Amino acid sequence: MSTQRSDRRAFLKASALAAGSLAVPVASPRALGANERLVVGMMGLRGRGRFLADCLVERKDCEIAYLCDVDSRLFPDAVKAVEQGQGKAPKTTLDFREVLDDADVDALFIATPDHWHALPTVLACQAGKDVYVEKPASHNIWEGRRMVEAARKYKRIVQLGTQSRSADYAIAAAEYIRSGQLGDVHYVRVLNMKERGTIGTQPDGPAPDGVDYDRWLGPAPQRPFNPNRFHYAWHWFWDYSGGDIINDGVHQLDLARWLIGQAYPKSVVTTGGMYYFSDDQECPDTQCVHFEFDKLTMVTELALWTPYMKKEEWAHRDLPDFPNWTFDSTRVEVFGTKNLMYIGRHGGGFQVFDANWQSILDGPGRHPHVPHLDNFFECCRTRQRPNADIEEGHRSTILCHLGNISYRLGGRRLQFDSGSERFIDDDEANALAKRVGREPWSIPERV
Repeated sequence: MSTQRSDRRAFLKASALAAGSLAVPVASPRALGANERLVVGMMGLRGRGRFLADCLVERKDCEIAYLCDVDSRLFPDAVKAVEQGQGKAPKTTLDFREVLDDADVDALFIATPDHWHALPTVLACQAGKDVYVEKPASHNIWEGRRMVEAARKYKRIVQLGTQSRSADYAIAAAEYIRSGQLGDVHYVRVLNMKERGTIGTQPDGPAPDGVDYDRWLGPAPQRPFNPNRFHYAWHWFWDYSGGDIINDGVHQLDLARWLIGQAYPKSVVTTGGMYYFSDDQECPDTQCVHFEFDKLTMVTELALWTPYMKKEEWAHRDLPDFPNWTFDSTRVEVFGTKNLMYIGRHGGGFQVFDANWQSILDGPGRHPHVPHLDNFFECCRTRQRPNADIEEGHRSTILCHLGNISYRLGGRRLQFDSGSERFIDDDEANALAKRVGREPWSIPERV
């Protein structure tokens, strides 16, 4: 390790001990030439992270310089795949801050559990790196706002992995609604229904060899290792995430909120519970959330025990066909006073139906994953705001947080103040809107 890097590690350690949080000196970003490859680090190597890595090695405008994960067992296969794809082996590290130390790195890709989205985003912005962070934006409302503040303060590109905003068909659908041809929109229905298996019950035990479990917990509360709170099953625990409304439903909610052109709801109320599963998970398997906007109600419906509701097959999303809307598990329905729109997320296109049940407009569309990455890479060079800018991602993620907070408070109707991003006259709700994080992995009030 170089003397410069050793000094920097000492600085970070001292900052954490002295201030109770992490701090990063503001760095000047590297200027990119028109034909220069973007040098990136990957944080998180399972599931979505590995998928992104496999996609990035196919790009001629990208070099993966680092692979980062707290599970070192993942490194051999990931390094081999990246080296085969780009002809150069990446470095590996358990600590994402080593990626931020490297002045040659332009951007950080974050595909970690949700509770590890905010802090790396903030520190990357401070270090002069752009960020592609997977959905949802944050673990809680407060830290999501810190992500937006860091992006603006340090003039960084921060793109959320809500790919529908880069879909040509979704752009066309939004333009159609704004043209008034659908009529006035007063009701929107957002579905997130599918069949998912139980996670069962598991006793606490030792963490697997090769896993830095304390680092995996990071900002989350300290607790013994449990396999049901680790790889993937962490989605169903409040310490790390918020169930399927925020795991998958955020895609549809983001699309719906964009289509109707709304920023924040005025109020929210949730019903639901654990009706089907009897296992270790904390989050509901059945959930219905009502959001009230000005002269518009949006409802999102979630059920995880419906075998007849299906996501479109991946291969079908790139065909010019439409889903069987009745059984499409992730559709959005936009009800206008003139016509009705059905629209799919991540492919599937949209259709508009009139009062005689006739399709009067067909807008086929393909999965926008590649265009979404294209948009991020382009914005890293032009410095234009990306399609799924973190501000928009934060606002859509807030919808999920609102629904979950109402649920956790017994289905209480909550009034929300958009200016402060706080609940009106409800200390219990506001307490659930913020978690600073376990030391030393906390985010400061001012980023």
